[in-house]
Amino acid sequence: MERSSYQEGAVMLTLAEGGRARLPIVVSATASPPERHAAEELARFLHAISGAEFPILSPNADRNGPSIAVGADAALAVGLAPYEFEGLGEEGIRIRTLGSEHLVLTGAPHAPRGTLYAVYSFLEDVLGCRWWSSKASTIPRRETLAIPPLDVRYVPPLEYRESFWYDAFDGDWAVRNKSNGHSVRTDAARGGHHVYKGFVHTFYPLVPPERHFAEHPEWYSEINGERTYERAQLCLTNEELLQFVIERVKEWIRESPEATIVSVSQNDWHGYCTCERCRAVDEEEGSHAGTLLRFVNAVAEAIEEEFPHVAIDTLAYQYTRKPPQKVRPRHNVIVRLCSIECNFLEPLTHESNRSFREDIEGWSKICNRLYIWDYTTNFRNYVLPHPNYYVLGENIRFFVRHGVKGIFEQGAYQSYGSEMAELRAWVLAKLLWRPELDDRELIAEFLEGYYGPAAPHIEAYMKRVYRSAKERGIYLRCFVPHDAPFLTADLLLELTRHLEAAEQAVWNDPERRPRVQVAKLAVWYPILLRWEEVRQRAAQTGQGWLLPEDRIAAFEAFARIYQEHGMTHLAEHRERNLDWLRSQCQGES
Repeated sequence: MERSSYQEGAVMLTLAEGGRARLPIVVSATASPPERHAAEELARFLHAISGAEFPILSPNADRNGPSIAVGADAALAVGLAPYEFEGLGEEGIRIRTLGSEHLVLTGAPHAPRGTLYAVYSFLEDVLGCRWWSSKASTIPRRETLAIPPLDVRYVPPLEYRESFWYDAFDGDWAVRNKSNGHSVRTDAARGGHHVYKGFVHTFYPLVPPERHFAEHPEWYSEINGERTYERAQLCLTNEELLQFVIERVKEWIRESPEATIVSVSQNDWHGYCTCERCRAVDEEEGSHAGTLLRFVNAVAEAIEEEFPHVAIDTLAYQYTRKPPQKVRPRHNVIVRLCSIECNFLEPLTHESNRSFREDIEGWSKICNRLYIWDYTTNFRNYVLPHPNYYVLGENIRFFVRHGVKGIFEQGAYQSYGSEMAELRAWVLAKLLWRPELDDRELIAEFLEGYYGPAAPHIEAYMKRVYRSAKERGIYLRCFVPHDAPFLTADLLLELTRHLEAAEQAVWNDPERRPRVQVAKLAVWYPILLRWEEVRQRAAQTGQGWLLPEDRIAAFEAFARIYQEHGMTHLAEHRERNLDWLRSQCQGES
């Protein structure tokens, strides 16, 4: 947040003194649910900081004293000029002191989230509150709250921001950290969020083959001269199919009137249609995105008159990633470009990511609403060390420079306990809101706030994993095996020492020690799977062994932390769970 400049000795506005509120919070009697919730949250956290009780009042002609005005109507009542709302849009914020009497925290009138974001930005950037996870926060304590003159106006560059990690779905965490994507649990009072109908891979939900293939095989892919629906797509040049999908999309919107985006997107495999007409379009366009985008454009055009507020979303994914040469997305079409093939150890500006970089450059020239589906975890082994920590900020800034309007950061979305999950979720949320922030500083801030005295040892662990991958020139995908070349036995033994030191540093801290114990699972997990190899290496080199001597005893210690922390998945596939790990440790097939 940029604060206004002020001179030494400028008059401070005192909110609380000696544990007593100096001015009330004022919110309009006709305030929207998000504005009312924003006022309640402000009172709650100001009380937590200062111990003062801040009353929430309505504007009153008989009461002209100092106040904290929350929301547009309250801001106008204390003298904020109407032009101050211009250009704020749905989520822009205005934070301003008016002389030495009033503090204004608002978004634009009728904006669902702006006032909420103004309140949380003030609490975070001015008063120092932090919400690290749904269960961990830092709320400073001081009886006297005095703030300098403020004059802040900010409009986020990204309209869609989703830190898609399991803990980040929590509604309070999401709104406090300004995550507004489809999956967050933010109700109307918390400002709501973007709502998809059919989030992704919707070809078969729209046109179920079990209902339609027998009668209309021509609606599905022709592969090797035959129509099929098995690991296939739709025949996107079929006019009858197009009309059917248009009506289906209209049905979906009527079923879910809250939706503002409908996904018309390919299945999660290849199997594109190679019939004569589809092949001709793709050859003309120089990309399989040609047939897809022409089809999606036709759907978007057909629904626009009845549903002008709804956009049609599709993917640029795997075989459709390359932009087409001729067709252009309509203004009500969102293209989500997916980075699944990238090297996540290196930034997108690195030579190893040249192909993706060329594709985003191409799409950015033709697409008005370009979104990104990015990958920030290891789907094959959620718990394994995954050293993408230091590219998150540079990549988000790269996306924004190329005109991206929305970013979906897919993480470990099914369970607690994935490696550095809370750190990634928080850092990503901060960067999605303000991409220019220094991600290294954000990481350091999170480590200090979340792990306390253990932070230097956790940081040493992260840097050592990253350095090992860099030294070996790893092309880091999002499906990394437990015996990846950078995870040498020597490295795993070294990491156990860093993490053991981290636990010792917070041994008597009942909040932070469990957090460090979860962090330790990232190293215990590959050791459990490579027990004999790592044991032998420890013996050969004289390195200390910090796990239990017995493999089953080590597994049971792992399982206790796993269960206490509410973990359910070790990987995206459900079968890789605690029972699976037990079988590996017992030597079962």
